[in-house]
Amino acid sequence: MPNRSKFLELADALADAIRGGEYEPNDRFPTVLELAKKYGVAPNTCSRAVQVLKEQGLLSGKPGGTTRVRVQPIRRIRTNTRYQTEKDLVLRPEEERAATGVAELDSGVPLSSMYEDHAAYAVMPAPDDIREALNLPPGASVLRRVYTRRHAKRAGVDRSTSYIPYDLVSGSPDLLDSSREPWPGGTMHQLYTIGIELDRIVDHVTSSMPTPEEIRDADIPPSVPVLRIRKISYSTDGDPVEVMDIPIPADRIELSYTTQLERW
Repeated sequence: MPNRSKFLELADALADAIRGGEYEPNDRFPTVLELAKKYGVAPNTCSRAVQVLKEQGLLSGKPGGTTRVRVQPIRRIRTNTRYQTEKDLVLRPEEERAATGVAELDSGVPLSSMYEDHAAYAVMPAPDDIREALNLPPGASVLRRVYTRRHAKRAGVDRSTSYIPYDLVSGSPDLLDSSREPWPGGTMHQLYTIGIELDRIVDHVTSSMPTPEEIRDADIPPSVPVLRIRKISYSTDGDPVEVMDIPIPADRIELSYTTQLERW
């Protein structure tokens, strides 16, 4: 295509090389000067081609730093029917609960295969928006749990943050112990152990551009927004018992909602 810009032609050639296996995920990608010498073009042409590949999600790295072949994220399909699956598991034997958790429902990847799986617990004063969502009085505390997962070395992280009223779990040492993660059956089973059954879950979905920290940690390509899910779980008494914030880059998620309609 003689009228195509040189940097787009080079970007196409480099993309083919990456997809063809010439460069493996996490490999250091040639520098602009190395590419210029190899392909016989100007360094500026190479720089623009590399930027195109970063926008396409094939490369990652800050300008002026090391550029690497991006470890591709796992494509996830998040459905609302998953919540009933999770609730059904609560009453199943521990072995079965341990084998099918949130990670498996989201990605199909066994938790044991994750490169990183970490939970950090802290008791803290409830942030104002969380306090309002949980209908807590001023000065109330929450148990904050930050979950971090990475499916492969140098892959972007998946991170979510859960808040539970501290008064609900303060008398249950096991529920305050992060070393017991991953908990077979997850939060629904944890709440079950203190006599709480969930009645409904409401997902509030918004979007915004990622923060610099999210771009770095989740390895988000330029111009990709983040879907932000605020998941609020309600007990059968009608009380909100957990708020979870789940930011998911839009390049790796499909939201699928099924609404069963009552028949006439």
